[in-house]
Amino acid sequence: MKVRRLLKIFTAPLNMLHAALYPVSYARKIGVELKGRVTIYGSSYAMFSSEPYLVTLGDNVYISIGASFVCHDGSTLPFRVDIPDLELAGEIRVGNNVFIGMGALILPNVTIGNNCIVGANSVVTKSVPDGSIVAGNPARLISTTEDFLLRAQKKSLKIGHLTGNEKVLAYKKIFNKI
Repeated sequence: MKVRRLLKIFTAPLNMLHAALYPVSYARKIGVELKGRVTIYGSSYAMFSSEPYLVTLGDNVYISIGASFVCHDGSTLPFRVDIPDLELAGEIRVGNNVFIGMGALILPNVTIGNNCIVGANSVVTKSVPDGSIVAGNPARLISTTEDFLLRAQKKSLKIGHLTGNEKVLAYKKIFNKI
């Protein structure tokens, strides 16, 4: 046990660095199942809790800074004195074309369908149907992605295709910061 703990002390900084520099690679390394292109903003070091192998991410998935995927329910711990084998856990599945907002918490036994948006700081306790936008604590349906897209197209700054300095300059011009 002491050797394992000592090994963790020495490997943790390297794992943290790996997760910060290459968050998708680190997620794959710890067992998250990736079905396609995934973008993770920020570090994935603490993102997938202790059962990363119970998380499946679809194609064209974007995960913001501070999102968490928790596949177990630690509330059973105090009761293990009387029921030592008590354990609650479940898989988390994320479909295709999904955006998960900053600080969102996805709990066990949740499936997020295709073409979905999860709002920032939402706590997702139930599965999300295809084409839905959920937000809040607990997360609830607030719109469809179809309605959102119609509203977004009307308000669009029309610079989504730009990157790097081109985009910075476009923002500055739009908001009179030049």
